[in-house]
Amino acid sequence: MQMSLEKTRNIGIMAHIDAGKTTTTERILYYAGRTHRIGEVDDGAAVMDWMDLEKERGITITSAATTIYWNDHRINIIDTPGHVDFTVEVERSLRVLDGAIALFCSVGGVEPQSETVWRQADKYRVPRIAYVNKMDRAGADFFRAVDMMRKRLGANAVPIQIPIMTGDLFTGIIDIIGMTARTFNEESLGVEFYDDKIPDSLLPLARKIREELLENLSDYDDELLGKFINNEPIEIDEINKALRKATLDLKVFPVMCGSSFKNKGVQKLLDAVVDYLPSPLDLPPVDGIEPQTKKKISRKPSPDEPFSALVFKIITDPYVGKLTYFRVYSGEMKAGSYIYNSSTDKNERVSRLLLMHSNKKNDLREITTGDIVAGVGFKNTSTGDTICDKDQPIILEQMVFPEPVIAIAIEPKTKADQEKLANAMARLAEEDPTFKIKQDQETGQTIISGMGELHLEIIIDRMVREFKVAANVGKPQVAYKETITKTVQCEARFVRQTGGHGQYGHVKLRLEPTESGTGYVFESEITGGTIPHEYIPAVEQGIKEALDNGIVAGYPTVDVKAILIDGSYHEVDSSEMAFKIAGSMAFQDGARKASPVLLEPVMDVEVVVPEEYLGDIIGDLQSRRGKIEGIAQRPDAKLVAGEVPLSEMFGYATRLRSLSQGRAVYSMQFSHYAKIPQQVSKKIVEGMRGFVFQEK
Repeated sequence: MQMSLEKTRNIGIMAHIDAGKTTTTERILYYAGRTHRIGEVDDGAAVMDWMDLEKERGITITSAATTIYWNDHRINIIDTPGHVDFTVEVERSLRVLDGAIALFCSVGGVEPQSETVWRQADKYRVPRIAYVNKMDRAGADFFRAVDMMRKRLGANAVPIQIPIMTGDLFTGIIDIIGMTARTFNEESLGVEFYDDKIPDSLLPLARKIREELLENLSDYDDELLGKFINNEPIEIDEINKALRKATLDLKVFPVMCGSSFKNKGVQKLLDAVVDYLPSPLDLPPVDGIEPQTKKKISRKPSPDEPFSALVFKIITDPYVGKLTYFRVYSGEMKAGSYIYNSSTDKNERVSRLLLMHSNKKNDLREITTGDIVAGVGFKNTSTGDTICDKDQPIILEQMVFPEPVIAIAIEPKTKADQEKLANAMARLAEEDPTFKIKQDQETGQTIISGMGELHLEIIIDRMVREFKVAANVGKPQVAYKETITKTVQCEARFVRQTGGHGQYGHVKLRLEPTESGTGYVFESEITGGTIPHEYIPAVEQGIKEALDNGIVAGYPTVDVKAILIDGSYHEVDSSEMAFKIAGSMAFQDGARKASPVLLEPVMDVEVVVPEEYLGDIIGDLQSRRGKIEGIAQRPDAKLVAGEVPLSEMFGYATRLRSLSQGRAVYSMQFSHYAKIPQQVSKKIVEGMRGFVFQEK
């Protein structure tokens, strides 16, 4: 069924782990008539968690896409993972979505990962509706969650609903805009509901919240402001119009509430998606560059514009092979046609176009602006690539993915597994840009790295299940890095004289430490041709390669600026290779003199713990070189926030369980790289080489 762009919504559901994203998506599918029974995460029956691993663990690992129809609108939905190890799934989904539902737990409020995904949505300027879920839980507090959104996220969170009671007594919701109370028929699983008068006991609160809403919206609509000041009646349509405008401008975030598990509040949430979140037409034209001239160009969201789309995900499907997910920003395309990949400068033939419902597929003859679909037949396309019309090419802004922080060694158990392992790793790396593979030059081992222990555990599990690979796996190791701490000058000459032409390259460098997170910067101050222009990129390449193996313990070197200040060349013997080697030698010499140090990944850790175990938990974190940043009060527990080096957090889940008799929970996410204390650094260097294997 083809819908007009105006009646299309592309949305994602994002939140902290266990806030109820997949449960909410399952209810949306049920009420929209997409499924005929409700799939529960706890039973391993959720439609959107289709992988065996997801069913077993009860968590979302990969973002799944589906399409529903609601109030004559088409809504494309992506259900994203909540666990921080899979944050890249959220990142790439937000890049191609127009709007989002941000879910919050009514007890936990704004949790660490909900803060991360909120910031990601800020980065891509995605309008959001907030939905405070689990209002049926003991300790639920809607207004505390709203307050946390304002304080921790700096968001102008404006309630457009309030709950009728909380916990076991939660019976329904009050609509602040229409001033009605909605209760639900539990026997019909919430399909039937009743809109009635607001209970007298809640009327004063509802009026106060409505007053605050109108006051907030009057900043964005002059007509509404006039009526509000003069105490004139304001129509529901006028409120909705002002609220839509403020939401699209990211000035206001409407807050709703409900309990997805208890089938209360989801229909109103879908109404709000249609009423307040953008259609592709509400968005500004998408910007990109012309591949040849590098000039900035843009595409309007219209089927009449040249075709352009962004690839945001690749998965290996057992039946059709490689599935390439992409979002169409402009134009139209038919199945079976040729398309141009402007990122790789290659033509691709799209043999099939598919509308996805989780892992089920419907064939499409053609697609148009605003569609989120999967294509079959792409050979040379990866995540972040732009596909477009060859006659009018464009490269859309690419996605930037975080660097892995944890690594393990992996080797095939038998010769027969060798090829299977290489194939499995290549396929998984194609799917997941945060999964990296490299050969250790000194030990010859294959090292795989990722975003956390769970991330690598899932990848190894997938190798065993999907690719039938038997492998030995090392213990997890931290992805350390190195940097320099002093500014130094250094030089190197590479001279080789063999029969005929020799080799000659001579460079002088200045190395400077830079701010954390800068990476590597190269500059040339060469004037007057002391080194010919064509050899300068070779010097940069040589330095780049030297960065991969640091001086202290062979870890990659980061946050360094290399400035080429002088050098010399030979008319006959100089070559790119000679200058590349000279650049590498000069950098290694300089890095030794520049007081190099080891850096380690530091994690933001939050532990929610009953008060009686608080002292033990704090003591344990401090013994792990942790810095306690603060302690906050939750309705039923204390929240301890701190920073702890990743190397000290291995096995923490087991330790936490024993310290709190299984009652504390924790979450952690990458924060930054920091200098390692001298005595710890010495131990790391001494115990450096080689990974110990364990059976898998």
